[in-house]
Amino acid sequence: MPRLVDLSRLMDPANRDLMPPELEFLKTIIAPDIEYLNPADKGLDRVIGAFGCTPEDLPDHQGWGEDWMHMMNTHCGTHVDAPLHSGNTIEGKPARTISDIPLDELYRPGMVLDLREHVQPATGITVTALEAAIAANGKPVEPGDAVLLRTGQERYSMSDPEFFQYPGMTGEGTRYLTGLGATVLGTDALAWDRPFPVMRKAFEDTGDRNEIWDGHFAIRDREAFIVQQMVNLADLPPNGFTVGFFPIHLARTSAAPARVVAFLPD
Repeated sequence: MPRLVDLSRLMDPANRDLMPPELEFLKTIIAPDIEYLNPADKGLDRVIGAFGCTPEDLPDHQGWGEDWMHMMNTHCGTHVDAPLHSGNTIEGKPARTISDIPLDELYRPGMVLDLREHVQPATGITVTALEAAIAANGKPVEPGDAVLLRTGQERYSMSDPEFFQYPGMTGEGTRYLTGLGATVLGTDALAWDRPFPVMRKAFEDTGDRNEIWDGHFAIRDREAFIVQQMVNLADLPPNGFTVGFFPIHLARTSAAPARVVAFLPD
């Protein structure tokens, strides 16, 4: 049996309130707002309504446990971006959605690029940094590989300001990895691109539209699946493992929350 490593971030509604004001519009990517219906209170009311019974008719006077999720983004928690997230047209063809992607394209040989010594907070990850990390890994990127970026964000929780000052990918870096054949691109950061305030300031200062979400827009040139908010990359070897990216099976969406699991040889 292989050893399993869970690479998925826990979606805790309590973390929604930790988003800084300038990122308030993104709180739905952290966790859904969950209403918990406990078997002793609201869950009890649901069973009474369903069966027309009384609490005395039920074991320990309890109903069932049930939970209602509200305001949940398809890009919530650890999630897989379908190509549609980057635009309606990818490689000159209609962009695929989550329900268009077969699971065998999301069960791939994996490799970790340790970028911790090559990146700076809130800045773009350079091709030079990627080249150095690939060389240190000892294995070239091969067609169909899942390339997982370890930027060092495991050091921080959402209560740390540094959590939101993550290194991010640029269009140039993204095209470099897809040009090598990578089809799944994962990161331990909150997002694939540089932080939103950094990109916005760069655009305002220069007027260069290439500063806008360039890491994601690079997928328009060569299809790949971006996976964000990964955890536990420190528990993986540099290579020699397989990763399953298992998104919720949603129809026609641009992304879906996923349980991401690494399968390590025993």
